[in-house]
Amino acid sequence: MEYTFLATAAFGLEGVAANELKRMNIPARAENGGARFEGSLLDAFRANLCLRTADRVLLVLAEQHVQTFEDLFQLVSRIPWEKYLNRDARINVSGKCVRSRLMSVRDCQSISKKAIVQRLMQKLRVDRLPETGVAFPIDVAVVNDQARITLDLSGDALNRRGYRTWNGEAPVRETLAAALVDLCPWRRGMRLYDPCCGTGTLLIEAAIKAIGRPAGIRRKFACEQYPFMPRAEMKALREELEASYDESASFSIAGSDINPEALELCRRHIRQAGFEGRIHTKAQDLRTLQLEGQPGVFLLNPPYGERLSDQKSARELYREIGLLLKRHPGWKLAVITADPAFERSFGRRADKKRRLYNGRLECEFYIYN
Repeated sequence: MEYTFLATAAFGLEGVAANELKRMNIPARAENGGARFEGSLLDAFRANLCLRTADRVLLVLAEQHVQTFEDLFQLVSRIPWEKYLNRDARINVSGKCVRSRLMSVRDCQSISKKAIVQRLMQKLRVDRLPETGVAFPIDVAVVNDQARITLDLSGDALNRRGYRTWNGEAPVRETLAAALVDLCPWRRGMRLYDPCCGTGTLLIEAAIKAIGRPAGIRRKFACEQYPFMPRAEMKALREELEASYDESASFSIAGSDINPEALELCRRHIRQAGFEGRIHTKAQDLRTLQLEGQPGVFLLNPPYGERLSDQKSARELYREIGLLLKRHPGWKLAVITADPAFERSFGRRADKKRRLYNGRLECEFYIYN
């Protein structure tokens, strides 16, 4: 049986997530807020295990134009909840309302839960639901009067790989870091260096890609507790993927930073990700960095200078990044920043640019080939 799913993704990454799914032989199309795909429940579990740039995998249960609370109640009531939820399921309903006639999130949540409970009690022939069992995160989104009811299959967001338990200043989320790795000129077998490595997320996401490790292979997902999921097939798929990559595969990924506290966190994260002794880091001022050997790709997320007091030093750093590239002929460079004056400070227009978001900050990803 085929179902409809949505792999949610940050603005600007919808196409990247869709391309990931296509590489898994799962046809997908980008849309606002993520990548939509049709497939089996096992396909959705594969997406949870393997997606590196998406936030969550949602099972789309119903979609319809609604203008009244009665419309919403009837839509939710028609979903066969008895097929999906346990008798003792904890029903957690979240919601959002955007540019719609129904603009009370609390009322939409309350009405939707009432519809779910009434349907379950009727179909299960019980007069109460204990809600003491597995949690089922259900989302009711009403955008432009279009309601979409979904069940979260991921649980914790997919960026929670498990290796980053300490955060330094201005960390880049794992999913964005993975997207930057995909979008930059670096490919497996090439050398990669981050001269502003901070707490190491870019380095680790590159290493995960280099060895072909499924991003979610070391964690659990909410859907593994759902009764309607094919648990035997899911277990077999996890075992198949665990055997499909070489943890000892060689790569050349390294970085440096001027901040010793950030480097300490970076080394902890590298150890937790299973790359201790393989991703090399050192304390080094970018202004004096000089690498020998084969050219590669510089990939970095430098300070943005968001506060006016920091802007001057950030732009001086951008100029130093330009000089760094000049000192390394044959190297390529990719950098993300929210500062619109980056190219002027760097000293050259980028060969390619792509608009992305780091959290709520609108950024440009500049690529120099």
